[in-house]
Amino acid sequence: MKITLVVLLLTLNSTALAANNINFLAFGDGGYHPDYPKAKHIHSPKTKAEFIAAEKADWLAEHRPIAEFNHAPIYVYPGTETATEASGAAVVGKAMAELCQKKPCDFAIQLGDNIYPDGAAANDGKDDKQRMDDLILAPLSPLLLQNPNLVVYSALGNHDWKTSRRGVKLQTQWMEKHANFHMGRKGYYSYTIGEQGNDVEFFVLDTNMLLSGQHYYEIPLKPDGSEQGLASALASGQAKVEDIERHEQPVNGEDHKQLAWLANGLKHSTAKWKIVYGHHVIWSVGGTKYDEARVLRRLILPELCEYADAYIAGHEHDLELLTDDCSRVLPNNKKPKLPLIISGAASKMRGTHSPLAHYQALRYPEYDLVWNKAFIWGFAHIELDNHNDILNVAFYTTPRDLSGQVVSEQRFSFAHRSN
Repeated sequence: MKITLVVLLLTLNSTALAANNINFLAFGDGGYHPDYPKAKHIHSPKTKAEFIAAEKADWLAEHRPIAEFNHAPIYVYPGTETATEASGAAVVGKAMAELCQKKPCDFAIQLGDNIYPDGAAANDGKDDKQRMDDLILAPLSPLLLQNPNLVVYSALGNHDWKTSRRGVKLQTQWMEKHANFHMGRKGYYSYTIGEQGNDVEFFVLDTNMLLSGQHYYEIPLKPDGSEQGLASALASGQAKVEDIERHEQPVNGEDHKQLAWLANGLKHSTAKWKIVYGHHVIWSVGGTKYDEARVLRRLILPELCEYADAYIAGHEHDLELLTDDCSRVLPNNKKPKLPLIISGAASKMRGTHSPLAHYQALRYPEYDLVWNKAFIWGFAHIELDNHNDILNVAFYTTPRDLSGQVVSEQRFSFAHRSN
């Protein structure tokens, strides 16, 4: 009887401790379906062989090793020979639902590019409500049917901004009408989850707005994967000013207001955990976002290093885990390394630029690539363990066979670092 009582008490205590933990899904770049193609795929169609050849040409042009070449699964439109890349949005949604039958999923965060290719209000003759039902809601229907009260807290990405400010507003209004989705009207917002003392405050950024307020260049990598200086790139005519559409340009200093909001919010937050997420990365090995990453590091890394427990992003269509020891922006930092989680593989596949990864490891001592996997569909599950004061992140993929099976990849733990 005593043994049974002890076992029961231990079980109840373990359950109570687990109840204080916070568990959520993190996925991004899920808003793609072949029924909503890029205009170039319709006006300049390619066969499957031509599509793959173009992918290989782009791969080589970016100085990626040919031995590492791969491509996404190909979708051919019925009754035609026109090819495009297949979407994994539906099977990622299915895989997340399968995982949440085994692990707690209190809510989810959506990391931008919720609508491809041009956001809402695209000039393609298609109904926007149907577009958002198809691209945002439908892939997550297995998860929401299984967890009717689950809320997805969404961020905006560059594709969500692509067409117009009206398109951004339409997406925000659509989410206001769906109890399972939330997005702040300004595009950036915060929210707190959990009991006081074991809670987390999330700061959701509109990183597209932040970057659109900056003047910077796209500079191609050197053949060895290293970054070249602006002066050399300008002299050779290779540097191109980042093209910011007029509607994307910040109005009345809204980008500066967002940065001040972030700094003040992080500094004065009373939550135990502080997590920041947005669409764009601040480090990655994908090989195409390093110019933006450099700018975003300058804008927000000091605040992240001083106050945050993690930064989560999409934009790169893969899964990555990196860290920054913050030594460059906080020379006397004694806090643990800042984990940087990239989960942008919820519908489209992309590769890794291994020469860039090698260069970054040599050039930036503060940076560390912990793990990555490319040419996959997948997502992350994150647990804030309030008993052990650690952040656990687990990565999952789902096969190309469209089965929606969930495949466990890797799991990592990081110490709580915010005050």
